[in-house]
Amino acid sequence: MDKREDSLPAEDVRIDDGRDTAPVAETELDEDDRLKPEFVRDVIDLAESGEEEAARERVGRLHPADIADLFELASADERPMLAAVLGDLLSADVLAEMNDYVREELIDLLGPEQVAELASEMDTDDAVAIIEDLEEDEQQAVLEAMEPEDRAAIEDALSFPEETAGRLMQREFVAVPEHVTVGDVIDRLREDVELTSDFWEIFVVDPMHRPVGTCQLSWILRTPRDIAISDVMKREQTLIPVDMDQEEVALRFQKYALISAAVIDKAGRLVGMITVDDVVHIIQEEAGEDILRLSGAGDGDINEPIRETYVARVRWLVANLGTALVASSIVGFFGGAIEHMVALAALMPIVAGVGGNAGTQTLAVTVRALAMNQLTDSNSWRAIFREMKIALLNGGTIAAIAGVATALWFGNPLLGGVIAAAMIVNIFVAGVAGVAIPLLLDRLDQDPAVASSIFVTMTTDSMGFLAFLGLAVASGLTSFA
Repeated sequence: MDKREDSLPAEDVRIDDGRDTAPVAETELDEDDRLKPEFVRDVIDLAESGEEEAARERVGRLHPADIADLFELASADERPMLAAVLGDLLSADVLAEMNDYVREELIDLLGPEQVAELASEMDTDDAVAIIEDLEEDEQQAVLEAMEPEDRAAIEDALSFPEETAGRLMQREFVAVPEHVTVGDVIDRLREDVELTSDFWEIFVVDPMHRPVGTCQLSWILRTPRDIAISDVMKREQTLIPVDMDQEEVALRFQKYALISAAVIDKAGRLVGMITVDDVVHIIQEEAGEDILRLSGAGDGDINEPIRETYVARVRWLVANLGTALVASSIVGFFGGAIEHMVALAALMPIVAGVGGNAGTQTLAVTVRALAMNQLTDSNSWRAIFREMKIALLNGGTIAAIAGVATALWFGNPLLGGVIAAAMIVNIFVAGVAGVAIPLLLDRLDQDPAVASSIFVTMTTDSMGFLAFLGLAVASGLTSFA
C-alpha cells in the first residue's frame, strides 16, 4: 500500500504537522516513491559527521512514512545515532508507520515518559500496537506515565485478545443522539475541540448508546439545518462485534465495501470504530502470513532478529526431513528394481517433482479460498471435484509429453507408458491432496497455511515414487533390463 496521503508529484508533497516545511525534493525519491540510496547515505553521513542541523533539515521535508522508511533502510547500528540526531522528528506519526521490529528497537532507547508522550499523541489502535509489544514491567511503567483517560483507553484495549476488533478499533469517534437536527450536529462538530479530527461518518445512537444508523459527512453538509438527523441517516449498517477476529473484520470490509464501521460490545453498545486504512494493513499482514507459513519461513521480515528467524525456519526443516524419510523408505523398498534398471533412478525425481508442483498450485488456491471465505461447507465437495477434473486434464497433458519423450529418449515404449501412467496417478493425487488436506486441517481448527505444505509434499513424493516404481515392477519392465 502507498503510505502517502495524496498522489501529488514528489516535489509537491508537504507535511501538515505544525512545522513550516519545504516540499520534498524530487531527487530524494525514485520513480517508485522510495528513498534513493544516495539520499539515505547522505543523511547518515551528515549525522555521523556532526552536521545535525543539515541532517534534520533534509529529513524534515519528508512525509512521516518516508522518515519511517529512512530508519528501516539504515542499519541496526546506525538507528540509535539517527534517532538521537533527528530528535522530535521521530514523532508519533513516524512510529505508527514503522516496521514492528525497527520500532521495537527504537522504543527500547526511550524512557517510559517519552513512550507515554508519543502514545498519547496517537490514535488508540496505533498506541496499543506499540505498548502491547513491551515487556510487562515496561508496559506498566508506560501506562503509569500516561494521563488517566489515555491510560484507561489503552488498558481497555489490552483486555481484548490479540488480533480482534477490540485491539484494532479506535476509541475516538463521533456519535450523536437520534433526536438532534443536522444543524445541531454541524454546530457540535465546529465547537467541540475534543472531537477526533479524522472521521468519515457519524454514528447515530439511541439512549442506551446502541448504534441505530450512520450518516456520511457529505450528507450532512448537503442537508438543510432543520432536518432531523434520523431522517438523513442510513439505518442499515455493518456492525463489528468487539471480539471478532481481525481477519473476519477485513473480509466484512471487503465484502460490503466499507470505509468505516462501528464496533459494539456484547450489550450492543457503541465502543469504537474501525477504518479502512487499518483494514488494509490487516489484509497485507494476513496475506503475507499465509504465504510465509506455506514455506515455513516464519515472519519473513528482513528486520527480524536472526535467532528468531532461525528458530522459526529450522523446526519446519526438521519436519521436512522426517517426511523425506518416508519417501526415501519407499525408494529403498524398490532398490532391487532400480539396480536392474538405472533409468528408473533418473526418471523418478521427475514424477515426484511435477506432482509436488501440481499439489502446490492447488494448495495455494485452496488456502487463499479459505482465507477469503470463498470455500465453505456449502461448496467444499464441489471444489474437490473441480480439482479432480483439473488434475486429470493436467495429468493427461503432462503424461503424454513425458511418455513420448521418455520412449524416444530411452528407446523403450514400455518405460514411456509407465512414466505416463505414474504422472497421471501422481498429479491426480496431488490435486486431491492439495484441496483435501487444507480443508481437513481447517475443519480441525488448525491453520491450513502452516502444516498443509508438509503433508502435501510428503503425499506427492511418496505417491510419485510408489506409483512409478510400483508400475515399473508390476509391468515387468525391470525383468527385461
